[in-house]
Amino acid sequence: MCGRYAASRKPEDLTGLFGVEKWEPTETLEPDWNVAPTKEVYAVLERPVKDADDPRPVRQLRALKWGLVPSWSKTPEGAARMINARAETVHEKPSFRRAFAQRRCILPADGYYEWVTGAEERQLEEKKGKKRPRKQPYFVTPADGSVFAMAGLYEFWRDTTLPGDHENAWWVTCSVITTEAETTPLAVAPAEGPGALADIHPRMPLMLTPDRWDAWLDPARTGEDELRALLEPPPGGLMRAYPVATAVSNVRNNGPELLEELAAPEESTLF
Repeated sequence: MCGRYAASRKPEDLTGLFGVEKWEPTETLEPDWNVAPTKEVYAVLERPVKDADDPRPVRQLRALKWGLVPSWSKTPEGAARMINARAETVHEKPSFRRAFAQRRCILPADGYYEWVTGAEERQLEEKKGKKRPRKQPYFVTPADGSVFAMAGLYEFWRDTTLPGDHENAWWVTCSVITTEAETTPLAVAPAEGPGALADIHPRMPLMLTPDRWDAWLDPARTGEDELRALLEPPPGGLMRAYPVATAVSNVRNNGPELLEELAAPEESTLF
């Protein structure tokens, strides 16, 4: 899964990296080292610019709310539960299938946090039973320092309780696509602890390598088979993971110190 991540890159860096043609300075977000559900996050997407004479899709950098609200929802109350979409079923789930076909985006990140899941906790989670408190958080990031480009979906939702010209009449929300965690060895593993991402958690965000960015963002691609082929995980061995302070577990904590690597886990964990 992906329930927390870090996103500290400046918009001017992201526009150059992703070839963005349009972004509004009014949507500039502060660097965030503890991005939590319902926060605003950067998304790269392609769609026509509203009220423009040219109908072609334009690559844009937008600030969206993390937690997808389907267009048919009566209320946005379930957004915090819609932060992830499973790659295996995204094409068929009512909440995601239309967005998967027409509204795909990239959510740029430094990396994501995951709390190690011991064997017993994992069994409970897979059965959707009661969860025990997790222990040591790890930060997962590309070993070469490149951007962690997470595959995402976005959607528009109209708040009919507000007039159409109200600034909050339309919500634009997003979700991170997740896939099975890699079982291949990490490119850089901690001295003690997990040797693969699957040792930390059974799921992980789907990272898109640069060769897939254009195809993923292209709204003209709508064929299910073609799109599902883009959900293939990237080659293994691109990531590193290391323990970080448990301060990240509190969403009120935020700052670059959350990414500092610990010499050893704060609490013992089972592998």
